Amino acid sequence: MKQVAFTQMKDGTAEEYRFLERLEDQFNEGLIDRLIKALQNLEQGLSGYQVSRLEHSLQSAARAEADGGDDDLVVGALLHDLGDELAPYNHSQLAASIIRPYVRAEITWIIHHHGLFQKVYYAHYFGEDPHERDRYRHHPWYQKCVDFCELYDQAAFDPNYPTPPLKHFEPALRRVFSRTPFDPAIIGEEPAEDFNSLA
Repeated sequence: MKQVAFTQMKDGTAEEYRFLERLEDQFNEGLIDRLIKALQNLEQGLSGYQVSRLEHSLQSAARAEADGGDDDLVVGALLHDLGDELAPYNHSQLAASIIRPYVRAEITWIIHHHGLFQKVYYAHYFGEDPHERDRYRHHPWYQKCVDFCELYDQAAFDPNYPTPPLKHFEPALRRVFSRTPFDPAIIGEEPAEDFNSLA
């Protein structure tokens, strides 16, 4: 079989869906290489800062690594702005969706909310509430997101910071994205309250 016969999903057969699943598995083997390419594309992204968006991402990951962060945190820091090109107004949520099947829930939550938490540094210049993030102040991962923004994100625009190349982070990327997606032993669970409904 080279392609399915159906033109509506409801008409597909078990054999066709097994065939498609094999093709999808083969395609997904290239995910890490596509992520690396997407990171490389950040070199041409948003301008105006003293570093490129790629350099910012590398520096964020380097700061997390230097601070003793594990693979989940380092990869989360590396990919936290990956959504900038395609989702400029909700880039945090796009990046969180990419990493969600592979990292512990805490890291996904931090990446999902980092855009809102970062506003503490500049929202007041636009007449917005810089403390909007405080709606999450009782969340068990609130302080972790505050720390992520302070230590690894807002500080990572320094052209003089010793930043390793993307190749340095490839092993961690490969370790994380080689995991079984949605493995409960890795991702765990989010706290019982549905804090995601707020943002």
